[in-house]
Amino acid sequence: MGYVIYTIRLLFTVYSLMLVIRIFGSWFPSFQQSSFFRFFAHYTDPYLNIFRRFIPPIGGVLDLSPILGFFVLQFLEWILIRLLLMI
Repeated sequence: MGYVIYTIRLLFTVYSLMLVIRIFGSWFPSFQQSSFFRFFAHYTDPYLNIFRRFIPPIGGVLDLSPILGFFVLQFLEWILIRLLLMI
């Protein structure tokens, strides 16, 4: 069971790091054209778009949806691990 929980934590951590790279990369327009950035955008934007429906960008520029995305991601990890520990 320990390996399963470790793997789940690792996957959530990797995805959180992908979100961080996506967020910081969006601050640099020249970086957005790279294939490296497009890779992260491809895997993180569908998740972030869920929250963008509820939290539109402030002033058309400041996107706060990643904050909610991080909270939900951490909550899902916590719930999943608690469920596994109950088994």
